[in-house]
Amino acid sequence: MTETITKHERNLSALIHASTFSKFFMPFGNFIIPLVLWTANKKEYAFVDHNGKEALNFQISILLYSILVGMISIPFFLGGLIPTIFDFDHFGFSNVQSFNFSEFHFNSDDFFGPWMIPVGLLGLAQSALFIVNIVYTILATIRTNEGQHFKYPLTIKFIK
Repeated sequence: MTETITKHERNLSALIHASTFSKFFMPFGNFIIPLVLWTANKKEYAFVDHNGKEALNFQISILLYSILVGMISIPFFLGGLIPTIFDFDHFGFSNVQSFNFSEFHFNSDDFFGPWMIPVGLLGLAQSALFIVNIVYTILATIRTNEGQHFKYPLTIKFIK
């Protein structure tokens, strides 16, 4: 790269990456604030244009991956939960006279069944996505502040 990147461009690009942490303070802040910063400055600075696209594409990709992991976990969660909710031997019409004396007892052997293994693994996958998001956003902020072009891994190019 023979172009010279000014301090303003580096700071603005680092701010775009760091502004994705605003999701912890406002809903969809990881999309809104970088989008505003990127659209306001993309025509003036090529470096800011590149980093804005990278940051937004990465955040959209992480959101998509999180939704997919969540959708995959729903059948496992419901598969383990529904049989215990709709236990008609306990809630059936044969026990109507004893509802005043009902005691709810949840057996931990019934709750922690084989369905918990995939749910636990999918929970670890969500945690890994969260950690990857934080680590790579910090790396992108540091590298762009140093004037390097940063490419996020696992990113789908929604904005080209």
